[in-house]
Amino acid sequence: MKRTILTHISEVVTPQGSKALHGKDMGKVKRLKNAAIVIEDGKILAVGPNEETVEKYHITNIILKDMTGKCILPGFVDSHTHFIFGGYRPDEFMMRLNGASYLEIHKAGGGIWNTVQATRSMSLDEMVQTGKERLSDMLSMGVTTVEGKSGYGLDRECELRQLEALEILKKEQPVSLVNTFLGAHSIPEEYKGRSDEYIDFLIREMLPVVKEKNLAEYVDIFCENSVFDCEQSRRYLLAAKEMGFGVKIHADEIEALGGSGVAAEVGAVSADHLLMIRKADCEKLAASDTVATLLPATAFCLHKPYAPAREMIDSGCAVALASDYNPGSCFTNSIPLLFALAVIHMKMSLEEALCALTLNGAAAVGKADQIGSIEPGKAADLVVLEKPQYEFLVYHTAKNIVGEVYKDGNMVYSKR
Repeated sequence: MKRTILTHISEVVTPQGSKALHGKDMGKVKRLKNAAIVIEDGKILAVGPNEETVEKYHITNIILKDMTGKCILPGFVDSHTHFIFGGYRPDEFMMRLNGASYLEIHKAGGGIWNTVQATRSMSLDEMVQTGKERLSDMLSMGVTTVEGKSGYGLDRECELRQLEALEILKKEQPVSLVNTFLGAHSIPEEYKGRSDEYIDFLIREMLPVVKEKNLAEYVDIFCENSVFDCEQSRRYLLAAKEMGFGVKIHADEIEALGGSGVAAEVGAVSADHLLMIRKADCEKLAASDTVATLLPATAFCLHKPYAPAREMIDSGCAVALASDYNPGSCFTNSIPLLFALAVIHMKMSLEEALCALTLNGAAAVGKADQIGSIEPGKAADLVVLEKPQYEFLVYHTAKNIVGEVYKDGNMVYSKR
């Protein structure tokens, strides 16, 4: 038995529960000052006032760590990323800033196909090495669990290679990974004008292999005009569910097609983006267990209006926040930026933003019963801030104030 007590914590701040919090409940966090956290065999054994907790749980050979002047939060969960990719697209980004349209960028050789070609040329070792570097950067910002998608291969070999890289990374670095198969990220050049046939190929030839090799927990699709429509998305996700996958969907990002409504209908674990969500679909999400995952850094980078977070929470939705880290529309994984955008620009309270990046993020990857809050029985995934109170998350705007990170009770990052 290995027991550690983090003592004299300035404050512990956490949402509570084992499933996503909806609506006004997102703003209810537990805030305990001068606290202690007891960790045993990688899990949280107790949380409480410092003196009485230390006295109750102190045993011989225990490790005591003084956290005076520090605030501790649950480990952050980035529930939507595309961090396994090859190549970069800075020229395309600058073209967009200068007013170029998607079609103009595509004609100049940009767009997703640029990344697909670069990713197809990567070896498995190259994917693993770049993945380690990117995950290390995420860890330094307090991220302890990451959802990683395939989707830049759009063929059998490269899609499987991306998922295999994620499996290797699970064993070679401390951040927990949740794998999502996103073969339906776009229509590959080989299937141009034949989107139904590509969906058939994915259902017939890809999903069974991914399931047999146990390479992904979730299946995702990009439901958008000129990509996959609602009916194709519904058909694909239902086929994936029948095979035993959990499902997710990129929905209502560019146009209000109703993909978020499809997510609620099929029981998706999350519907992501939602910049253009319709009121009726917002109500469907609020009445469902589907988490509305918002990606404000993407809207920021594309200079688009943000998803209506305030309206969604007030309607009773369970909202999560994630980075959408990718080489095209959002080449950032900055958690400090997410907090700033959510609270300053999207009218979320700091408590709601914290819930969205912890417990609700955990629910968006099906892990809310294991991670996402500081409660007995959950994994000791913890973020130690260099500051005494959690308001510094937005007060020290867009600054990384993470001093230490604990994963399963072990310190896996220290700024010192």
